[in-house]
Amino acid sequence: MRKFNEFIWETHGIHAGTEQDHVKHGIDKLEDIIDKAIAARHPSITFVIHSPRLTSFRYIAERETNVKFIRGNKSYLNYPKRIANLRKKYEGRINIKYGVELEWMGPDLGLQWSRSKIFQAEDADYVIGSVHFAPEGLPYDGSKEEALELLKIRGSLEAYWDGYFNEMIQMIESFGNMIQIIGHIDLPKLNVDMPEALVNFETSAHPLANKFRTLLELIADRNLSLDVNMAGKFKGVGVYPVQSILRHANELQIPVCVGTDTHHVRYYGLNFKESLEYIHEAGYESYVSYSKLIPENRTIFDDHELKVKYTVLNKGIELLNQRLDDEHRRIIPDFSFGGSFSEFVDIYKNATSMGDYNAIRIRKWGKSITVTNDIPKPSKNKVNGLFSEHLDRPGVISSLFNTLASEGINVETARLKSNNDGTAMAFLSLESENGNVQSAIDFINGTDAGLFTNLTYKENAELPNYYREGVYLLEMDGVNLNLALSEKVILTKHHNAPGVLLILLSALASKNINIKDLRLGKLNNVGYSAIAVAGDSNIIKNLLTKLGNQYYEANLIEFHSM
Repeated sequence: MRKFNEFIWETHGIHAGTEQDHVKHGIDKLEDIIDKAIAARHPSITFVIHSPRLTSFRYIAERETNVKFIRGNKSYLNYPKRIANLRKKYEGRINIKYGVELEWMGPDLGLQWSRSKIFQAEDADYVIGSVHFAPEGLPYDGSKEEALELLKIRGSLEAYWDGYFNEMIQMIESFGNMIQIIGHIDLPKLNVDMPEALVNFETSAHPLANKFRTLLELIADRNLSLDVNMAGKFKGVGVYPVQSILRHANELQIPVCVGTDTHHVRYYGLNFKESLEYIHEAGYESYVSYSKLIPENRTIFDDHELKVKYTVLNKGIELLNQRLDDEHRRIIPDFSFGGSFSEFVDIYKNATSMGDYNAIRIRKWGKSITVTNDIPKPSKNKVNGLFSEHLDRPGVISSLFNTLASEGINVETARLKSNNDGTAMAFLSLESENGNVQSAIDFINGTDAGLFTNLTYKENAELPNYYREGVYLLEMDGVNLNLALSEKVILTKHHNAPGVLLILLSALASKNINIKDLRLGKLNNVGYSAIAVAGDSNIIKNLLTKLGNQYYEANLIEFHSM
């Protein structure tokens, strides 16, 4: 029996930090919970906050106060700033994620209200879409008395659940583009029984069973994840959702998230392993978490080698998704696995094999990324190129490309290496020798002599092996790059001609953005670049919008997964 992890990367994590509200909901201080997570040696912690609701959607405890208030409004507006400050305070000690549980309150004013709250949820890692209230203004997860009142209004148990599923479907169709996760899909069982048609929904011909199957299919079609939520177990009604729902979700290839949905620091960390055992019972061997709205795949097993492979997979998913717009990010990618990653072929349905090629390829919308943790083998191809030893500072590489472009010399590929002592080395293979290389060297020595300590043109040289351990971008759209991934990477597709790449390098130099590593490739007349950089992300993103129409694609990739 394989050992399960003791820790989970939660999504529906701990509700906390709303101590300013009139009716308390998740009031423990964020710092207290973070300190407890660090003491437990957890690598990450996840906070959740409810979006504020319209005043017509209120629980009994809220209605019975003498104060007119919108629950959570002040806490919600301040949450992104508080999380940002905590990330700075605890940097290097723990990863801090946060998400929003977005309230569905109907397709009219409630929809516009919810859209406005998403704009206020700056830098959230994910959004859970949840239905807590019926259109009649009564909650599904309130008191027994409120549930019985709603049951009386609707007339039957089947009608009670039918209304809830109608609201779920309406929520997905109305703002499915704003959410990543469907929250506690069988929440009403907290206060009312599940009718027989729902208990046996997989085989029943009842309209309610058919509607629920339709709901699950809609979740699958929209590439949304299903919340596996341990709060139901804590409340005595069993995990949300029941096993039959989870099994059917697995058959539909719906990814699942796991979380405890706890509201008190004293319960933090409970049921972590139990949640993994629960999804494994339904056939899952992995689950997803989110960083900056991008899914991360996690193994349920305590297996170091497997965790390393998932890290490589997540880096590849981040690379590909950040090349796409928000709408296309939601499409399920196609996977190919080879070598030591071949075991993923059995985990990801419809995945294909790449045989002994030890890598992961992820494809979507005509774009692909190939990644590995293998250190690339040195190339034995002989090339002509320029070897440089220089200062490791912004603008130096740009100066080199600038002079070469002025002589009509196009760089074919590049190798860079920082010596981590203020100096660096580079080798630029040149597309052709037009007789002007020595002239370029002379100009560099005359113009930027203080930046370069050695410039040498070499013929029939081997590309230097500047590789190190890490995750590598092997290919972009099938074009070989072999870049070791770092915190920030620029990926471009551009017209392959002298001076085109210089536009980008000059733009980076103008804003004091340093180039740490660089790889170039080409396919016919299209050039590809992968550039590891250090500098302000907002400045870089702004520069990438101004490169001109010779750049077909230019994206800053920032890695958040762990």
